[in-house]
Amino acid sequence: MNARNNITASCLLLCALLLFASACQKMETGDQTAPAAPRKITVAQQGPADVIGTDNEALQKAADMLNTGDTLEIGPGVYTLENSVVIPVCGVVVRGVPGETILKKGPGVESKVVDAGDWGESDLVLAEPEKFHPGMGVSMLDDVNQWGYSVVVATVKRIDGDTVRLSERSINDLDYIDGNARLANSFPLLCAFGKRDITFEGITVDGNKEENATLLDGCRGGAFYLFDCRACTLRDCVARNYNGDGISFQITDSISVINCESSGHAGYGIHPGTGSSHSLVQDCKAHDNGRVGLFLCYRVRFGTFTGNLLENNSDYGISIGHKDSDNLFTDNTVRNNGFSGVYFRKDPVQVGGHRNVFRNNTILDNGDSRRGYGVYVEATNQDEVFENNQISETRSGNERTQQYGVYVTRGESSVKLADNTVQGNLKGEYLNENGTALK
Repeated sequence: MNARNNITASCLLLCALLLFASACQKMETGDQTAPAAPRKITVAQQGPADVIGTDNEALQKAADMLNTGDTLEIGPGVYTLENSVVIPVCGVVVRGVPGETILKKGPGVESKVVDAGDWGESDLVLAEPEKFHPGMGVSMLDDVNQWGYSVVVATVKRIDGDTVRLSERSINDLDYIDGNARLANSFPLLCAFGKRDITFEGITVDGNKEENATLLDGCRGGAFYLFDCRACTLRDCVARNYNGDGISFQITDSISVINCESSGHAGYGIHPGTGSSHSLVQDCKAHDNGRVGLFLCYRVRFGTFTGNLLENNSDYGISIGHKDSDNLFTDNTVRNNGFSGVYFRKDPVQVGGHRNVFRNNTILDNGDSRRGYGVYVEATNQDEVFENNQISETRSGNERTQQYGVYVTRGESSVKLADNTVQGNLKGEYLNENGTALK
């Protein structure tokens, strides 16, 4: 028995020595698998390219060819989307021809759900299944579950008679009796999930709002949409006319949006949210949106927002709320928005947006015939700082709508003002409902 054990031990020792010698030889000779050289994958509507086509299937086919380090180049033309284009790998560049590469959502369709759709089901019985086809992007919703993360975005896998079979399961009991349960082909357009180091450049994404009646908000959708992503960049891109939000990034870190334009959306122009930290929004234009130009959602922290133009939005130029703290706003122009230039939303002090700094901004001519404020602070937001800003009404006669430069509602908010130019407002430069002077 001892001899057998000695032989076994000797064999194990010899194997270990051989493996060690082999590893050392590889280290000395550099015998390692070299990373593949970066490639350029091309999509065009005609002519020489890796993929030829005019729709989301062509774009997705090209995207699926990408490896880390590659560049996807999308040629000029209008590409019609009936489902999301999803970038499936990290560390790539997706580049279009500025002003000429346009990804446009196809016409919207919708059908009532007449059966199924309970929690955990992925099959829906529809009143009008003929409106849909396999491969189409869709959203499951009803009148209660039509906002935020309660909406489920999926792909049609197949259709059997009046039953549509989807790639994802319902997370609700959809109410098709009294709650208007429905399936609509709403989805994010150009997007990434759980990725890092992706750059989008020179691409226009058009939501075709006029032909899409179903709104999909920024928690689940957007013309550009990033979810659980890190260190990604949008540069020189345009988002327009989406029935929802233009540029939405949720649960992210270190997302940069640079020299982009976002306009004509039903909701928000640019929407960092759901715990997005260290965001950079620089030299962008967010205008003529149905609600807000720049909307900070839940827990947007340590961001920098600089050099942006936020104008002609129906409600606010900038909106700040739940735990949106420690952000810096510099050198922005915020003008001609429907309620106020800057709005701090109402929250309990424990979850307010605190310690945001506004420096060297121009906040002008906001409001409409009913109300108008440069800065409007609801309770309870603490230690907001405004330094060296211009907060004024500059127009004359009946065109003037900005009633107060800075208005603080009753509650425990605190606003620190220093060296601002506040003038020309209709009713006063400052008003604090708590009676404390603001200057």
